[in-house]
Amino acid sequence: MIRRSLTWPKTRLAAGYGAAVLLLAAAPLFLSDFRLNLLAKCLAFAIVALGLDLLWGYAGALSLGHGVFFGLGAYCMAMYLKLEATGGKLPDFMSWSGLERLPAFWTPFKSFPFALAMAVLLPALAAFALGWFTFRNRVRGVYFTILTQALVIITVTLFVGQQGYTGGTNGITSFKTVLGFPLSDPGVKTALYYVTVAALIGSFLLCRWIVGTRLGRVLQAIREGENRVRFLGYNPAAYKSFAFALSAALAGLSGVLFVFHVGIISPSMMGIVPSIEMVLWVAAGGRGTLVGAAVGALALNWSKSLISEAYPDIWLLFLGAMFIAVVVLMPKGLVGALSSLGDILRGRMRKHETDALGAVVPERKRLF
Repeated sequence: MIRRSLTWPKTRLAAGYGAAVLLLAAAPLFLSDFRLNLLAKCLAFAIVALGLDLLWGYAGALSLGHGVFFGLGAYCMAMYLKLEATGGKLPDFMSWSGLERLPAFWTPFKSFPFALAMAVLLPALAAFALGWFTFRNRVRGVYFTILTQALVIITVTLFVGQQGYTGGTNGITSFKTVLGFPLSDPGVKTALYYVTVAALIGSFLLCRWIVGTRLGRVLQAIREGENRVRFLGYNPAAYKSFAFALSAALAGLSGVLFVFHVGIISPSMMGIVPSIEMVLWVAAGGRGTLVGAAVGALALNWSKSLISEAYPDIWLLFLGAMFIAVVVLMPKGLVGALSSLGDILRGRMRKHETDALGAVVPERKRLF
């Protein structure tokens, strides 16, 4: 009985993961090209939500600046795609800005491996540097959150002001091919969708493995009581900086996939509003669950698209009401609410089993 009760939830969890993977794999068979591209964009957002949940849900550090890391990854890949579209020549927005030569830091982005590596490493290094100097000085809580929001303001202002190098408010767009394959081809879009699915599964498995190791337990201990962890001989700054860097790397990877599916990146997509939306995805799905972060990003972005199509004039009101309802009625998020419901049902089942055995146990006690 005990062994069955322990293995049954794991079996159901594995079955749920398997069903989700099969459903994602079969999506191109029953979705139109538009819906498939929308689903791919939502899955890309789920990756940044996983990284944010690792930092906020497990390490307890709330970041309102993940739009910056998302944007850095997207810009790195956009630079490669733009150079491939122009044949390595000067991009159009640089000519309009009066530049005559390709800037030196743009030249290495003619290489796809370099652009992909920088899209992941640059956000990770920036986050680690910021996190190390911040956490080392024991800046935490709301002060860390304000600092990350200030990072967004500085970065967006910089990218808007350097129009000749970043495209300004318009950003970088007009991509045609990736590795020589046309981005407009349906077969290429389907292949990029499967790449996104594989990246999401890999990111989830990585985060799940981390939270199950000693590192993950230390991160949770830091969330519950950082001073106690410090007194035990651990260095919370190192652990939180690692979580911040890995979270930023996943955000950069998400930005890469976003550019493939949407075909544009601009400073508005790395501003304060997108950063806050990323936090809302995690909160609505269920902080500290990983699955909830991915589900929240997928559900809210898909709902956002459907509601805006049905009610183009007042869709923001519906979306805001939905956010409020989830936060007020389900403070643990969608996955947390389902988990609580499952605990209640299991508790009732155990109670019935106890009541069934209770009539026998007292009789045995009276015999002795």
